[in-house]
Amino acid sequence: MSDHPIIQVRGLGNRFGSHVVHENLSLDLYPREILGVVGGSGTGKSVLLRSIVGLNPPSGGRITVFGQDLTELPASERSRYEQRFGVLFQNGALFTSLTLEQNIALPLIEHASLNRREAEELARMKLALTGLPVNAAKKYPSELSGGMVKRAALARSLALDPEILFLDEPTAGLDPIGAAAFDELIVTLRDALGLTVFLVTHDLDTLYTTCDRVAVLSQRKVLVADTLDRVAGNEDAWIQAYFHGPRGRAAVAARHQHTEQERG
Repeated sequence: MSDHPIIQVRGLGNRFGSHVVHENLSLDLYPREILGVVGGSGTGKSVLLRSIVGLNPPSGGRITVFGQDLTELPASERSRYEQRFGVLFQNGALFTSLTLEQNIALPLIEHASLNRREAEELARMKLALTGLPVNAAKKYPSELSGGMVKRAALARSLALDPEILFLDEPTAGLDPIGAAAFDELIVTLRDALGLTVFLVTHDLDTLYTTCDRVAVLSQRKVLVADTLDRVAGNEDAWIQAYFHGPRGRAAVAARHQHTEQERG
């Protein structure tokens, strides 16, 4: 892992009217790592993600990506930086009137100046990369299971070959088998494509399966950001309840079982 962060958040503030979500929040994301972001309801996990990708202008602080404060750039140059991001929103955000192939081809036509035939051919490759069958390309989102929609949305987020992948609750709504398969896919893609991943989740299994480090949002800031074992050892009451309650113990047991199976 590089010593120099690919994303630096310093003194971030976010407020909506009189409601303060973040205050003096700081966080680093390093190249090729998968960082899991967790926290209780209302701690602003998704707000933080949206602030970093430029969808939610913060009320204070500074965010640099690739060493650059994107708010200081002209629109055209900022757009070039933002094309190095891939974003998977919680609901997938696919266009329901377009087939999967057309959904993924759209940013390729718009930003990569490909013609429709080239874009759709590349779109089919991206769908295959996420494990979807060949015949899925011509289907509409309404014809797919929740897990297939997530994979299609992931394929679209990979359309422009991003360097940083932002995932907002990627396994929400999936059954345990589908969620586990998606977790493994994230790690596989990170390793194969050299991605850096910013992952908002509440799923303990996802944390244990995928993440190199975990950041806990609490009290309007990042309470701790470290390896999972070190974070789980923090004495904060919410962290203890989250990591050492029944679901936490089940996730740890599953992790140990998986490790034993790999050794055996």
